[in-house]
Amino acid sequence: MIPNQTTLPKKTGKAKFFTTLTMLLIIIITSAIITDVDFWQLLTNLGQAGYILEQMSHPDWSYVSVVLSPLVETIRMAILGTAFGAILAFPFSLYVARNMESNKAFSSVLRFILNIIRTIPELLLAAVFVAVFGIGPFAGIIALAIFSFGMVTKLFFESIETIDEGPIEALKSSGANRLEIMRFGVIPQVISYYWNYVLFAFEINIRASTVLGYIGAGGIGIFLQRALSQVRYDRVAVIILIIFVVVLAIDYVSNKVREKLL
Repeated sequence: MIPNQTTLPKKTGKAKFFTTLTMLLIIIITSAIITDVDFWQLLTNLGQAGYILEQMSHPDWSYVSVVLSPLVETIRMAILGTAFGAILAFPFSLYVARNMESNKAFSSVLRFILNIIRTIPELLLAAVFVAVFGIGPFAGIIALAIFSFGMVTKLFFESIETIDEGPIEALKSSGANRLEIMRFGVIPQVISYYWNYVLFAFEINIRASTVLGYIGAGGIGIFLQRALSQVRYDRVAVIILIIFVVVLAIDYVSNKVREKLL
């Protein structure tokens, strides 16, 4: 007797679904046990969360004038960090892209270094540079520059590797040198992507720079850490609201600029 072939895939699919679900549950429960996740403690501390929210519902608006200057410093950190990283990323991307006929061995070494850079979180970089250069915005700027360099380079050289080879071949056949090929055959095809990635990095850096200050890398994060340690949730609310407005405004402007570029 020939089995009904239309029902077999459904049984297999259900078996796979329940097997996957069971494995996920085992992983989640095991991870929760190992990391001492206590859901009962979460429920019992809801009252404390309610107290904090109640305190934050009455922001200390007089604190706005205090945090405006560090807010400007935070934005400056993001601008400088993004600019330094993006400037370095441009020539590196052109060199390490596989279709740019660079030295293969040296290019592979650079790509390996870039992969290492991208695996290091900016918070860890900032902590290291705070230890090296001391508390202040310089450590945050260097951390953001390295993060921006890694991110923009990765995205940009991948865009370069997908360009149309036609203009490059035409320039080669007309005797153009390497710089002319870059100037007229490569950059016009990818320059809009480059600015898009720079703006994307800037958006991320604005958010990151507020957190970097929390570990002493300058900016408004220092005031956030101070307000939390003093249990001044009314001031914490002011800082969070200001950061929220600034991030929203920058996201809006950045999205509009990207729409014009692409």
